[in-house]
Amino acid sequence: MKEEMKQLKETDATTPPQEEKMEGTPTNSGKKLTLKNIFLGDFLINDFLRRQAMLLLLITIYTVIYISNRYSVQKEMIEIDRLRKELTDIKYDALTRSSELTERTRQSRIEEYVSTEHSNLQTSTAPPYVIE
Repeated sequence: MKEEMKQLKETDATTPPQEEKMEGTPTNSGKKLTLKNIFLGDFLINDFLRRQAMLLLLITIYTVIYISNRYSVQKEMIEIDRLRKELTDIKYDALTRSSELTERTRQSRIEEYVSTEHSNLQTSTAPPYVIE
């Protein structure tokens, strides 16, 4: 048994490696890439493409993921811009309301309103004092 293994190893080392070909499957390594071969799909049985099929699939998957990711980021950026504009509008509206409130609560405006309503209220002439 050991002798047979030695002989096998020796013959493997001395003989050049041969391509294993399955009968009935043509190899397309000698054919050129023509328009006819592309339309008929013959280029898909090329040895190179068969060996690199997993790599091509991986590249395709990464490309789809990249496009999808870019699309979702663009959608989020549009949403962020819309929210920034809305925030700016709300800030301006709050500033406007605050200034209107300040204008309405001034002492002179309140006195003017009371005088036009013919009310008994009058402005105090005595300064305020602290109740203890």
